[in-house]
Amino acid sequence: MEVKISESWKTVLKDEYSKPYFNDLTRFVKEEYIAHACYPRGAEIFSAFNHCSFDDVKVVIIGQDPYHGENQANGLCFSVHDGIKHPPSLINIFKELQTDINKKYPSSGNLEHWADQGVLLLNATLTVKAHQAGSHQRKGWEQFTDVVIQKISEQKEHVVFLLWGGFAKKKGAKINTLKHQVLTSGHPSPLSANRGYWFGNKHFSKTNTYLKSIGKEEISW
Repeated sequence: MEVKISESWKTVLKDEYSKPYFNDLTRFVKEEYIAHACYPRGAEIFSAFNHCSFDDVKVVIIGQDPYHGENQANGLCFSVHDGIKHPPSLINIFKELQTDINKKYPSSGNLEHWADQGVLLLNATLTVKAHQAGSHQRKGWEQFTDVVIQKISEQKEHVVFLLWGGFAKKKGAKINTLKHQVLTSGHPSPLSANRGYWFGNKHFSKTNTYLKSIGKEEISW
């Protein structure tokens, strides 16, 4: 697995690439992509980093796995390729956007325009075998993405972390809340949202209010 990642991230994460766990992970991912259909496409595994450099990170959203359906995952958490039917969690994200900031429901589920503005859309696990949710968990990705979160927390200030659901909250447990703004809510999946743990969190307007308060440009959601 060639690490095709932007230079700013390469510098921040350079110590990881030579560690035994990352070598094992690289070998595992290469073998999986040769033997099975896996997502996202190889060139998109590090899309979250290539659309949002370390220097530009203003907001971090933490997901769990890439989508495992055909042509869905594009390397950004909760995002799908243009023309792909919106998964249930993404539908609920867009519904919250409608009520929170009065944004028209978008036709495309591709969130690259968020990433290009400084929103790191980070899945805890960056690859998955087709139609097998969680199939690439506990192979080393979680250790790698823990380091990503840790580096942001340590080396940056005033980043907004959006932690949706129990998994993301655990993943973000070591974020320095004295330096950063952490917003939590239930997960946008139907199971959580329909129980009242997602809708009405107003995370999109709260994020922009915070960014504006520290003199940073707001996100055009």
